[in-house]
Amino acid sequence: MELNRRQWLKTTALAGGFTLFNGLTGIQPLTAEERIKFNPRPFSTPVRLSSNENPYGPSERVRTAIKNAFDEGCRYPYSYSDQLAELLAQKHGVDPESIIITGGSTEGLKIAGITFTANGGEIIAAKPTFLAMMQYAEMWGAKINWVPVDEHMGYDLQEIEKRISSDTKMVFLCNPNNPTSTLLPAEQLTDFCASVSKRTVVFSDEAYYDYIEDPNYPSMIDLVKKGENVVVSKTFSKVYGMAGMRIGYLIAPPHLAQQIRRNIVAMSNVYAIEGAKEALLDDEFYRFSLKKNKEAKAIIYNTLDHLELPYIKSHTNFVFFKSGKNINELGSQMLDKGVSIGRAFPPFYDWCRISTGTIEETQFFAQNLIGLY
Repeated sequence: MELNRRQWLKTTALAGGFTLFNGLTGIQPLTAEERIKFNPRPFSTPVRLSSNENPYGPSERVRTAIKNAFDEGCRYPYSYSDQLAELLAQKHGVDPESIIITGGSTEGLKIAGITFTANGGEIIAAKPTFLAMMQYAEMWGAKINWVPVDEHMGYDLQEIEKRISSDTKMVFLCNPNNPTSTLLPAEQLTDFCASVSKRTVVFSDEAYYDYIEDPNYPSMIDLVKKGENVVVSKTFSKVYGMAGMRIGYLIAPPHLAQQIRRNIVAMSNVYAIEGAKEALLDDEFYRFSLKKNKEAKAIIYNTLDHLELPYIKSHTNFVFFKSGKNINELGSQMLDKGVSIGRAFPPFYDWCRISTGTIEETQFFAQNLIGLY
């Protein structure tokens, strides 16, 4: 009796037959030198593919910079932070006063949320999206006006604009969006932000901006430079592989930066700041991270294609796919097999967000997902 495609793939996968995926993506094992430079995390179970972390890094150069900063651990980070702000200002073409160093971009999102809604009002946000700002703002009395994503899992900008009122203190955009991984059309995004920022503050979360493959895709920093009411968040957690160090930054026109800066509560630390300064110079690691992310996504895509499971083409370091199973059930099944996957993202309970890992981790996920179908 002939095996159908799913049965064949399952049998092949369970037998360790991953040459199929390797052949399609042209993946090569890391050399000993690359392991030292790029610091892949060791394989261990459960494989954690639930938090969109870079499985590589910090790079050798960043680790060396951190070690060299050990003797500065007795000092407060303020002057070191100012030095990083100068570098970031040069990188993005803004004044240093427009840069706000934060303890990860999550702190930036939270303080921006309370800066503009502490006295009441609403934030308009897509559903689903990254929740850090909205959850924190709600604790301080803000209301959230949720706008469901459209049929393509993208932002419904037309509906968002319709809902803006005198109560709207901020419009939150996560672009590319987490968890759907979708990217707004460039011209539509720029026109929307330029128009809406004349009525309220627009916050553009660009945590995954580095993974966008269109080299000409605009950052909303261009509107910050024009003095529009736009705030942009960036992070060293993703492509730079520094999630555990908690360092990110906001970019805002001076009149908004001055307001936000009053609410900084954590900032960062000397070691993270010195590591971030070196990360900005480490182009080799930056390019390597993007390359390995594409390879891991290719393995995930190929697996989902063979299983005939729909997915969104990703502009991030994760893939959002329709599993056809309740996420709580799938999460439990995958954890039993040694893989931790993303949480539920209402209302898409039969969808799953899976982060890219090392090649070994991603293949392990693929093998065990195939085993469930």
